Amino acid sequence: MIKVLLLDEALAFIRSLPIKVQEKIVYNYKKIENGIISKELFKKLDASEIWEFRTLYNGNCYRLFSFWDTDTETFIIATHGIVKKSQKTPPKEIAKAERIREQYFKNK
Repeated sequence: MIKVLLLDEALAFIRSLPIKVQEKIVYNYKKIENGIISKELFKKLDASEIWEFRTLYNGNCYRLFSFWDTDTETFIIATHGIVKKSQKTPPKEIAKAERIREQYFKNK
């Protein structure tokens, strides 16, 4: 079974959004926890160990950056989120998620 863990910044991002968007994001990551993994919802970013939860609501794209931890159990750790404004994922957001991932495994 897959568990999704939201780090503080990811949780704060979700809580800052309108309630309907929050509900849709939670609904989408619950699908992943239940083993329904599709590229529309959860996609690996090129040349990186970072994945993104993808939620589309009312024409806005919401992204939660994430990584896997499969050492003892299967976890997906969500680091932080953005409202995506363009087709291209901002490289600084990917780099931020990679730094958080490195720190996570270093502290484990």
